[in-house]
This record gives sequence, C-alpha cells and structure tokens, in this order.
Amino acid sequence: MTSKPNFLFITTDQQRADHLGCYGNAQIRTPHIDSLANRGRRFDRFYVATGVCMANRASLMTGRMPSLHGTRCNGIPLARNATTFVDLLRDAGYYTGLVGKCHLQNMTDMPPEAPPDPVPAGLTPPVEAHADAVKNRWSEGGYDMELLRKWRDDPAHRVQTPYYGFDHVDLCTMHADMVEGDYARWLHEVAGDIDRLRGPKNAIPDDRYTAPQAYRTRVPEHQYPSAWVGDRADDFLESAARRKQPFFLHCSFADPHHPFTPPGKYWDMYDPKDMVLPASFYQSADSSFAPVAALHRERAQGRGRINSTVGFAATEREAKEALALTYGMISMIDDVVGRLMAKLAALGLDRNTVVIFTSDHGDFMGDHGLLLKSALHYQSLIRVPFIWAEPPGAALTAAGQSTHALAGTVDIPATILARAQLASFHGMQGRNLLPLLAGHEAAGRDAVLIEEDGHAPTFGLTVPVRVRTVVTATHRLTLYDQPGWSELYDLRSDPNELVNLIDDPRHASERAHMFELLARELMMADDRSPFPLGRA
Repeated sequence: MTSKPNFLFITTDQQRADHLGCYGNAQIRTPHIDSLANRGRRFDRFYVATGVCMANRASLMTGRMPSLHGTRCNGIPLARNATTFVDLLRDAGYYTGLVGKCHLQNMTDMPPEAPPDPVPAGLTPPVEAHADAVKNRWSEGGYDMELLRKWRDDPAHRVQTPYYGFDHVDLCTMHADMVEGDYARWLHEVAGDIDRLRGPKNAIPDDRYTAPQAYRTRVPEHQYPSAWVGDRADDFLESAARRKQPFFLHCSFADPHHPFTPPGKYWDMYDPKDMVLPASFYQSADSSFAPVAALHRERAQGRGRINSTVGFAATEREAKEALALTYGMISMIDDVVGRLMAKLAALGLDRNTVVIFTSDHGDFMGDHGLLLKSALHYQSLIRVPFIWAEPPGAALTAAGQSTHALAGTVDIPATILARAQLASFHGMQGRNLLPLLAGHEAAGRDAVLIEEDGHAPTFGLTVPVRVRTVVTATHRLTLYDQPGWSELYDLRSDPNELVNLIDDPRHASERAHMFELLARELMMADDRSPFPLGRA
C-alpha cells in the first residue's frame, strides 16, 4: 500500500445541503452518506463559488473564482490550458479517473439565449479573429469532447485523455434517464434501441404526478445512470487496486437534477403527501423579493418556463411531487455510495482512502415557491453538503463532529493537494481546510464570496443578470447589476430569508459594513496569476 492517500471524491448534481439525513432532514433516508458524516467532518456552512453547474465545476477543478478561470456561466468551456488540481495529482504519480458527469465543456451547441449585442447601425463589425477580447480563444481545438452531436454522429468519438488531468474518463452528459456519452453507448449495447426505452414519450403512465419535467422512466434500476456510475466506479477501483500507485477517482452523479425520473422502487419510495416544504414556500407574493414576484407573475399568466433549466414558480402539489422524486433519486445515490464503500473494504483500499462528498450547487426545491435554480442566492441554492471522511482509525479529523466555519468549493482543491502533501499552483484562491478538519475553528473564513453571471434572461428581464454575494457568519448581502435590486438578510433571526433589510434604517450600519466587506472580497479575489515577467 502506498504511503500517499487515495481519494474517492463523490459529487451529486443540484443537491442542497439539507437533503441529507446527517444535515437534519428527518424524512429522507441516506444511511450510507450519513455514515460518512458520522466518522468524518461535516461542514454546515459550505458555499459554492457560483450557483450554476459549469462555472462551479470549473471552480472546483481550479480553485479559482469564475471571474478568473473564465467559465463565468453555462455555455463557456473551461480553457484546455487551465491548470487543475488533478493535473498536479497526476504529475505526482496519481492514477486519476472521472466516472460520470464532467460538464467542463458544452454538452449542446444550441445558439446562446443571450447573443452578443448587435452591431450599431453605420458601424463596421470587426473581423472574426478580432471579434472578442482574446484572439483565437478556442483555436487549439479539443472543445467538442462532451458535445452530444459528436457522441451521436461519430461512433468512434470518445474523450481524449488526459482530460483536464484525468487519465481515465467514463462520461455522462445531460440528466435523468436521458444521459448520453459513454453511458448511452453502453445502454444501447445491453438494452437495444434506447429511443424506445427512455424519455417522456416512452414513460410509464402515472397520472398521480403533475409536476413539470417529472415522468416515470422505463429504464430499470440496474441500468439507470446512477447505477452505471457505480458500476464504472467499481471497475476503476478494481483497476486501481492492481496498480502500484495512489489514485484519485471523481465519482460524479448526474442526479438529483431535473427531469425527475427516479427508476423502479425509487419512484414510489416517498409519498408527495408526506413532504414538508420549506417555510418560505408560503410567503405572500406581495412581500416577495421583486425577481421572485416576477417569476410568480409569469406562471400565473401562463408564461412560466416550466420546461427550461431556469427557476419557475410552482404549485404546492408540484413542489411536493418534485421533492418526493428528488428524495428518491438521492436515496438511490446513497445506495450506490454504500456499494462503493463495500467495494473499498473488499479490495482493502478503505485503510488508505479519503472519501469526500459534496454537490455542485443546490435547488430551490420549494423555497419561495420556486423550483430549479436562477440567480437568486438563497441558502437552498448556494449552500451545499461537504463531508470529509478519513480512513478508519485516522486521527486527522474531529470525527463525527460538524463545523459552522465558513468554507466553499474553491477550498476543495487546496485541501486535497495538502492532504496529498502537494503545494497549490500559483493563482489558486482556495484555502487548505486541513486545520478545520482537525477542529481548529478559527481557521475558517470571515466571509465567502459568490459570483454569478446568468446565461439566459429571466425575472421578466430581456438580458441576463450579473450577481455578487457575500456571506458572513450572520448575514448575506447580494447585489444585482440591474434593475437596482439588492438584498440583506440576518441569517440568525431570519434563516428562511423572508425579510429583506436592505432599506431598513435600523440596519444601515450593517448594510454599510457588508458593502465594504463585499468590496474587499472582490478586491482580494482579483487574479495574482500570471507571475510578473520582470521589472519595467
């Protein structure tokens, strides 16, 4: 057994922190993930760098904020020349693998929902080579690895490795039972014509459910994407056990993202009637924050984007159904996690493997009457689970204890590298959390910065919004670029974020403090890379 630790890094897609038993949820059944928390360290105030998938996954890989790594929203691939922490592990002799969803590159080549501004009349546009701020930004190629069209049209297409540092890739793209990539190739081999098996047009009829994007899949449990990710992870672990080198495996589930399609017994595992929605679901529309009120107006007028990827207002029945089906997807993932823990033990790898669990961002899932996600930085969207479990018997972590210290996605790379006894690269912004894991609470952050640049217009606007948030131990401040929106919440007295204090004169001092803190966090988040080439 190598002296270097192995890492099994497990991520889910669009899972809020309180959708686990170990985070206080009394309805959902997640015994295997809860077991990790019981022997590891659970972070109760762990925040994303941004509230959307692609950008936060790029921050996860680089330890840098979206404004620096350039993937500021969905639709912008992470540059192939970006250094990732997996690159450094690979350089140090680790066997690196990704099984499941990656989403560091575009999955579709649909036109943007917010195209560039039109050229003003009478002005000549620049030539294509000079149309953007960086010349030939994608000229090196290799940005079609996850593209659905390539996977469908070219039977020989596969991800070319090393891929952002990964030696081995078994790829999932998209979500629910409509996952593509290596998974779809495999499903076709074992099940035949997959176009007759999956998707809403092939769904098993079940008129008990009315929630948008919810349908009962015909894909059986053992062939569903979450099960396949577990199977491929098992295969990787068996291969790693035969090697004379440490490994890093990113096991990345595409659930519990919408559409809501838990297979088999997981479809009926939770009864919508029993679901308890967040308290903010019942907030009066008259007292809602302006963007939230706009989404409710759109739905009332029949214009809600209920089949899109952006947030929309839901009825109580729809929200409870979506919640029940989401719990089913999470419980299925939990069962796969249990299988992976058993595989580690059977291979003797558990004695030297660090297991980490988190998600790329959350979901409103009923908060303020909404489903899915948009550029609204409620706790349900920006706060995610983070569990770090050392091998049994290791003394590094304050085992079984939670921490309220502030930390976030950008801190994961530096922490994994430090645990592997490797330094971070120049320009990485995340902090090493090993002191926090050992119980030193003072090592936490004073504040967490969250950035978001929308990729599509919403909230009744014609252009996407740009949002910046700072979270402290007691408050959240969020500033929007338009149309003059801002928020301030006291998270101690108002954990459901119902009362916006931004214009309350009694909180003017706290407002001023939070704005100064936001300015300082933005300044400190500016880039320190590249190295200066020399003196002038």
